[in-house]
Order: sequence, then structure tokens, then C-alpha cells
Amino acid sequence: MSFVSLVRIAGSDFQRAITKSLDLINYEFDDAVARVVIKPNMCYYWDKSTGQTTDPAFIGALIEIIRKKTSNNVDIAIVESDASAMKCRYAFRLLGYEKLAKDYGVRLVNLSEDKKKKAIVTVGEKIYSLLLPQTIAEADLKINVPKIKYMDRSGIKITCALKNLYGCIPYAKKFRYHPFLPEVIVAINKVMPFDLSIVDGNVVSGISPIKLKLVMASKDPVAIDVAAAKIAGENPRLIPYFSLAYREGIGNKSCIPVGESIEYFKERYPRRTLRRKLMGIAYKAIVRTKLSNKIGLN
Repeated sequence: MSFVSLVRIAGSDFQRAITKSLDLINYEFDDAVARVVIKPNMCYYWDKSTGQTTDPAFIGALIEIIRKKTSNNVDIAIVESDASAMKCRYAFRLLGYEKLAKDYGVRLVNLSEDKKKKAIVTVGEKIYSLLLPQTIAEADLKINVPKIKYMDRSGIKITCALKNLYGCIPYAKKFRYHPFLPEVIVAINKVMPFDLSIVDGNVVSGISPIKLKLVMASKDPVAIDVAAAKIAGENPRLIPYFSLAYREGIGNKSCIPVGESIEYFKERYPRRTLRRKLMGIAYKAIVRTKLSNKIGLN
């Protein structure tokens, strides 16, 4: 079993909440760390207020913690890759990451433009060939900063830490992996395992966005996803890729919550009903159309 911390954010003090979440799982930064990679969730051009993408202010607080615990000279790269419906050059600007990079002196890396090497990995009885970006391969510390979201595809149901690394695949046409999405999610977590997951649960989408004011942290991406599923009202045992990740040695299916209770946040999470699900689909379609028009994609 693995520890998963759950902390309430007081006001907008992300730094204190993140620090407490790391203390609860007894996480200590190695002061010899020289290169850090941070992978936020930038699935599309959704603003942070939608609960769909990681808040750059949350990342800013994390950067300050990293520098306090390691060195002011540590190299920090915020990474994302192009997708068929999203380009990093737009996402970095629209979501506030260009300003963040300027304010904090960190690098923004489009993994689709990074140097890469081929990596072969086996999941079950299948062999997958994936591309490993150089920035990730050379990092001393890799931190995953996902969101909790519903997903209706291939039995996924919930996405959090495991699925967020799907965005590290540098190939833009990721939809080609959708027929075997669970296996590819597990494969990418085997090829480029991250050291730490910290969930930005300040605003969560559910179906409609609300302020949940949650930070979660764990060194185990499977355990933190199990906790996230419980918060969102889903049964982790009915999400097959959690079991697949466990069988492939990525993490544990059992978690030990520390800090606040899972039940506290579960009671407040915007749960799905059919009506709210349909409303959520309509809401996303409207926002997507407006954003596409704004940046000239339509």
C-alpha cells in the first residue's frame, strides 16, 4: 500500500498546501538535483477556471518550493506535446505558461520538437515502440501535476496521474493510439516513470467546474489515481487499466490516505448524472468553438 496525502487549500495559498501534502508522505527533495521536469495537464486550450487544465499559479508555487529545497540554479522545464487538436505554442500562451516561464525563469519545452530516442516496452504480451523525449530522459526529477477528470473511452472512466503522461508522447496524432488506450497509458508510464505526482484539485471539472480546494500527493501514480477515482465516485476495481498498471509494476492498487479523508472531498465533487453529463458535453463544445475562433483554427 502507498501513501496518498489529501490537503485542503486555505484561501489561495498553494505553496503551503503543496508543502503540507509532501510532508504528509515524507517526501524529501534531493539537493543534488540539477534538472527538473514538470508535466502539467494542458489537454486543450481550456482556461484554469474550467478545471480542465493545471493552474500556472499552482506550478509557480511548486517551482518556488523546488528552489527552496534544492537550489536557485536548478534547471526547470515545463513540458507538453502537440496533439491533433492542440498546439503547444498556442496552449503555452493562452493558458498563462509563457508569462509563468518569464516570471520564474524556467523553460517551456514542446516535446514534439525535442530530440527523441526509440524505446521498446512490453505490456502484457504486446510490444510497443514509443519515442522518449531527451528532456525527460535527462531529468533528475520528474513531477507530474495532473487534474482529476472523467473520460468516456475504452473503459478509462477517470483520468489523473497515469493518463497525464499520455501528453508526453511527442507524436501529435495520438488518436491513433485510442483503440488500445489503456495499454498505451501503461506503456508510457513504464518507458518514462515519474518520481512524484501532485494533483491540482483546486478547481475540478467533474461535469461543471467547482472549487474543491484539494491538493493530493504521492510517489505512486496508481495509488493516487485510485484515490482520485474514489473522490469522483467511481469504483477503482471497475477501471481495468489500474489493474493493468499494477500488474506491470507501476504502483499499488491500495492507498493509505493521510491528511483529510477521501469522503470529505467525495461529498463535494461534482458527480455525474445523465443530465449533467449532457450539459457538460454542450458546455465543452461551446468553449472549444469560441477558443478555436479566437486563435484562428476555424
